[in-house]
Amino acid sequence: MRIRVFENKLSSSEAAAEQAAASLRASIKKSGQVRLVVATGASQLSFLEALTTTPDIDWKRVEMFHLDEYVGLPATHPASFRKYLLERLIGKTGITRYHLLDPGDDPHQAALKIGQQLNLAPVDIAFVGVGENGHLAFNDPPADFDNEAPYLIVNLDEACRRQQVNEGWFSALSEVPKQAISMSIRQILRAKEIIAVVPDARKAQAVKTCFEGDVSPMAPASILRTHPKTTVYLDEDSAAFLSVESREQNDAVAR
Repeated sequence: MRIRVFENKLSSSEAAAEQAAASLRASIKKSGQVRLVVATGASQLSFLEALTTTPDIDWKRVEMFHLDEYVGLPATHPASFRKYLLERLIGKTGITRYHLLDPGDDPHQAALKIGQQLNLAPVDIAFVGVGENGHLAFNDPPADFDNEAPYLIVNLDEACRRQQVNEGWFSALSEVPKQAISMSIRQILRAKEIIAVVPDARKAQAVKTCFEGDVSPMAPASILRTHPKTTVYLDEDSAAFLSVESREQNDAVAR
C-alpha cells in the first residue's frame, strides 16, 4: 500500500483522478475493456468530478459495478447511491454497461444477482473511501474479513449512520436506513488495483487508526495494507495525525 498526501482536497482528488484515468486507459489498451467498482459519498465528489472531465477515456469500454447501497431507500432519494452514480458518473460519461444495486423487496436476491455478474471476470480497478469509523464500503467494525460472498447484507452502526446525517444526506438519524448491501471485504481485495480517496479532517483519526494501528476488523480499512497495489490519497487535513515516519516510509508526500 502507498499513501500520498497533498495540500488540499482538490489537489488530492485531481492526482487520484490522474492515476485512475491512466489505469483505465492501460486496462482498455491491454484487454479492450475494464471492469470497475465505484464508491460514492461526499468524499468522492471532487475525485469523480475530476475523473469525468479527464479526456481520452473510452467509457464505452468500461463495465461498472456499484460498491454499496442502502436497503429501503428509493432511487429518487437524494442519498441514494444509484441516483449519485447516475448523475455524477454514468450520465456524464455515457457508460452503457453498469450494474446498480437495487435492493427492492428482496435485498438478498439483489445482492446475489449482481454478485453473479461481478464474478464472471476479475475486477481491474476499485475506487473506495474510508468512513469516519474506519469502515470500508459499508463494512462497519467489527468487519467480516473472511466471508467470500461478493455482496453482504450488513447492519449499519450508529457512527456510520450519524456520518450520513452530518454530511447532509439526511436531516435526522431516524431517517438513515439501518441496513445496506455492501461489497464484502474479500471481494474488494480481489481487485487488481485499489484507489482510496480519503479527504477531510473528520477522517483524520480513522486514517491514523487504519494505517498506523493494527490490521483488525475493528478498523476495517486497515485491511487495505495487505493489498499489493493500493494507493491512498489524503489531504493535509485527513493526514494530520499521521506520523512523520509513516509519510517517509511511503515515500510519497506530494504538493
